Amino acid sequence: MPKLVLFLVWFSLFHTGNLVVQALTSASDISVLKAFKASIKPSSIKPWSCLASWNFSVDPCSVPRRSYFTCGLACSPDSTRINQITLDPAGYSGTLTPLVSQLAQLTILDLADNSFFGPIPSSLSLLSNLQTLTLRSNFFSGSIPPSITSLKSLESLDLARNSLSGSIPNFMNFLTSLKRIDLSFNKLTGSIPKLPPNLLELAAKGNSLSGPLYKWSFDGLNQLEVVELSENAFAGALESWFFLLPSLQQVDLANNSFPRIEIPKPADGSSNLVAVNLGFNKIQGYVPENFAAYPLLSFLSIRYNGLSGTIPLEYSKSKSMRRLFLDGNFLIGKPPARFFAGGGSVTGSLGDNCLQNCPGSSQLCTPAQKPSSVCKQAYRGKPRH
Repeated sequence: MPKLVLFLVWFSLFHTGNLVVQALTSASDISVLKAFKASIKPSSIKPWSCLASWNFSVDPCSVPRRSYFTCGLACSPDSTRINQITLDPAGYSGTLTPLVSQLAQLTILDLADNSFFGPIPSSLSLLSNLQTLTLRSNFFSGSIPPSITSLKSLESLDLARNSLSGSIPNFMNFLTSLKRIDLSFNKLTGSIPKLPPNLLELAAKGNSLSGPLYKWSFDGLNQLEVVELSENAFAGALESWFFLLPSLQQVDLANNSFPRIEIPKPADGSSNLVAVNLGFNKIQGYVPENFAAYPLLSFLSIRYNGLSGTIPLEYSKSKSMRRLFLDGNFLIGKPPARFFAGGGSVTGSLGDNCLQNCPGSSQLCTPAQKPSSVCKQAYRGKPRH
């Protein structure tokens, strides 16, 4: 066989092989991408944005991508399926097409910081490989689809800063892979359901959630590190089991209606608790001295509640306490002298109480204490010192 013929055969085989290695994107996935882009208002697609580069005259997964499909998506290793949609925060306005559920290999769907509106499609439950669902900072409305509890591979769910209403779906505990939930700043109501067993972080700030925090909701959560439920309407006693969750590090329950808290000493004197915010509740009684027994606790706020009595001396002996906010209560007596010795290592505020001899030269003592008339009324007479 002449050399020229051999070369042409080799050239043909080589490039045919390359076409197999760099296979074209699934036709069904391309159809979904077209529907996805078509559901977004053309006027909201800026010339410099990712979606502007989605030009279907070329294959989405082809390489190199010089001018088209430059960002916003990723493809599977064999370049046949779309496995990520991660849009830039370009102000896209439109709805999320239910057809996105046909992207069978999708692992990440991230549309954060745009202007998507309308309901979250219940068909997302068909995305059996989805690991990250991020729809934060949009205008999605309606309820959280109960079908979302079918996403067995889901590890991170972020629906914060939308206009979602209704309750948090029951059976959330079926999502055994879920580690992070953020539902903050929506219009959600109801109570906290049974939570996923492997959860690390729970955030649902700025909603209208209510009722007590039930122990059964948190049962078995041995890995839970962060709980952020401020700016809701939770009430009822905050019981001791909550602070004994074994991995708990950060707690923010400010701006609720808890009337009473039970603070146990940490089991075996050990705890991972670093920060607790219980400000702006309706907590009555004395300042819980057991907080001083938490060896890593560096931030504590119980400001603007209805606490009375003296500041526990144990607080000034804590080796970890760095920021302490007890302002806005009805505390009496003299604050521990150690707070002010050697310049003091604790910052925060003890102001707006009924304390005596709180040094005006110390930032800890601002704002000023309450008028004596207010304090007398609170104690139905002259406060005890």
